[in-house]
Amino acid sequence: MTISSALNASVAGLGANATRLAAISDNIANSSTFGYRRVETDFQSLVISGNGGSYTAGGVRASTQRLIDESGGLVSTSNATDLAVRGRGFLPVALASEVAAGNGTPQMLLTTTGSFRPDANGILRTESGLVLMGIPADPDGTVPAFPRDSNGGLQPVQINTTQLIGVPTTEMSLGVNLPATETVAGASGDPFNLSIEYFDNLGISENVGVTFTPTVPGVGSSNEWTMTLTDSASGGAVIGEYTLTFDNSQPTGGSLLSVATVSGGAYNPATGSVIVNVSGGPMEVSIGEIGASNGLTQLSDSFAPLSISKNGSPVGNMVSAEVDANGFVHAIFDTGVTQVIFQVPLVDLPNPNGMLSLDQQTYIPTPESGTFFLWDAGDGPTGEVAAFAREQSTTDVAGELTDMIQTQRAYSSNAKVIQTVSEMLQETTNIIR
Repeated sequence: MTISSALNASVAGLGANATRLAAISDNIANSSTFGYRRVETDFQSLVISGNGGSYTAGGVRASTQRLIDESGGLVSTSNATDLAVRGRGFLPVALASEVAAGNGTPQMLLTTTGSFRPDANGILRTESGLVLMGIPADPDGTVPAFPRDSNGGLQPVQINTTQLIGVPTTEMSLGVNLPATETVAGASGDPFNLSIEYFDNLGISENVGVTFTPTVPGVGSSNEWTMTLTDSASGGAVIGEYTLTFDNSQPTGGSLLSVATVSGGAYNPATGSVIVNVSGGPMEVSIGEIGASNGLTQLSDSFAPLSISKNGSPVGNMVSAEVDANGFVHAIFDTGVTQVIFQVPLVDLPNPNGMLSLDQQTYIPTPESGTFFLWDAGDGPTGEVAAFAREQSTTDVAGELTDMIQTQRAYSSNAKVIQTVSEMLQETTNIIR
């Protein structure tokens, strides 16, 4: 009966608009929730074929979808481990309860933002119990290869604030000018000495002694020096000796002309360095390339250590941690040294909207979302990791209020149709009477 179909269609309209109002209320309630993705309601008409010339109302059906692929704006914070994704991709997290249980690999959840802070064990987690997951780096700060299509390599990101670190010295550069007047006949022949501090494998301070002894000829000028390297950690033993000859022609006067090895590692003209063995292992000492002025030179009448540099550092305490745009977690020590301790990959899927939504703005991949892949942040289709930032809700309150007014009018109109049908049925009953 046509009038009955009108009643059913209006009842369906009430239910569909009630669903839309529920979605609107959820969106407005979470307008200040970091990382919240709004829910969108769509209506689909139901068509029932009529018989003859009559028309039968089919009504309407409502469906909802969470728009996970939408992104909210970023707001800055003062916490270095407040993280958000700038662009495409998701941060891998896990429930703190599952991590604490230690029953194998915890379920990987995905989120786009979080305020992570170290707990009593140094594990980065949110107040709601989400633990940030990543790939631990090797002791030298390099991140090993890990499975990209599985969460098996992910571990809780842990910051050990009681950690001590000492970086051994493996490279040293000598920028020293030797006085040309000391290699002429009649010069004193006195050596010139340098003592350069370095740090061994245990962070202990040692010294490489460098002695430059001029070759004084009977007549004229030799432009030749003997460079001797000694190691305090080995009791002052000689670890390298080299004969240096300097050029006195135009336009390369004062630069190295040749380097002859007496003992120690051979001089490499391509790199301008020699490799000597200190107590803890090999050390590369750069003295400059042939014909260049960026290392040892012989000019004028003064001995001048112009530029002495080295890597390594003494033992230092970890004071903080920061995450860069590529997802690398850097431990920062009070000696100024930084070292990578974790990498946080970004997870991407073909259809983010197909994921299952859970509490705390987290999602789980499903067959509808497609197979996930762990990318390096800033690589492939993924965006970057933003530190000192949180992602705002995607709710537009003004738009939601507009939709709420429309929903209220539509609901009232459907209720009016039901009232009209009721009155028509009452008239029909009165005719029978």
